[in-house]
Amino acid sequence: MQTRLTKLLKIKYPIIQGGMAAISDAALASAVSNAGGAGIIGSGGHDAKWVKEQIALARQLTEQPFGVNIVLTAEDKDEIIDVVCEEKPTFVTFGAGNPIPYIQRLKKIGIITIPVVANLKQAKKVEAAGADALVAEGMEAGGHIGGQTTMSLMTNIIPNIQIPVIAAGGIADQRGFKAVMAMGAEGVQIGSAFLISEECPAHINVKLKIIESTDMDSVVLGHTIGHDARGLRNKFADDYLALEYSDAQREALKGKMKGVYNKAFVDGDVENGYVEVGQSLNVMTEISSCEQIICKLVKGLES
Repeated sequence: MQTRLTKLLKIKYPIIQGGMAAISDAALASAVSNAGGAGIIGSGGHDAKWVKEQIALARQLTEQPFGVNIVLTAEDKDEIIDVVCEEKPTFVTFGAGNPIPYIQRLKKIGIITIPVVANLKQAKKVEAAGADALVAEGMEAGGHIGGQTTMSLMTNIIPNIQIPVIAAGGIADQRGFKAVMAMGAEGVQIGSAFLISEECPAHINVKLKIIESTDMDSVVLGHTIGHDARGLRNKFADDYLALEYSDAQREALKGKMKGVYNKAFVDGDVENGYVEVGQSLNVMTEISSCEQIICKLVKGLES
């Protein structure tokens, strides 16, 4: 399956793994890369020392290309970027901030740059700044989201951008993969399907909660304060939504999301933590290896 993305990253299939905070480690990234995609070490929730260690471990676990996701709202982002420049993974993706000041620094030392965008205006800006490709992520994705669907992003962005566009948001099976490729995407970024993989270190309670959930269990918190975050309905989500849409002042929501991600994904408390996951829940029905997940995505499509 050759596209400009597979040629750019030197990978077999045009599939990259989302850089999910706290759980996208070397084991997960290397498993995706060994299966023919491109794995990503997620720096979110970790310090520069951890990122350096995980890059070294990934190089022991795979000889294939892999990347690092950089969260640009992190207080220690500059230290993490310094580590990335020293270690030189194949590529980086950026999230939650402005990547433009960092693109040329990374490109000059041979690191491929792939920002994540949520609209055409952002896409044009990162293309003009020299990005090698971009991820257009729709609101069907898990975690913090923008305001457009994946289909609308493909419609709005692809005809107006020359660099490869990678589709993300709600793509969890071969039908979604084929659909965005038919619209002109040159690859997909998938997070949630890999979240329930055997190699992902997310707590087993989280994986089972996702498998038990249906399309009716997807909710978005923080919409009224401009910090939309998609996840599963549970006790925490219901309490948050009740407060958010009450007569309480918006300040009452301040700090309510702090620590709830790790409470779910690390501690396994899937009622009082927040399980951030994408909207295509009905197809995520079993724990599989990364290799099995990728084989299902590409079966019969190699030509």
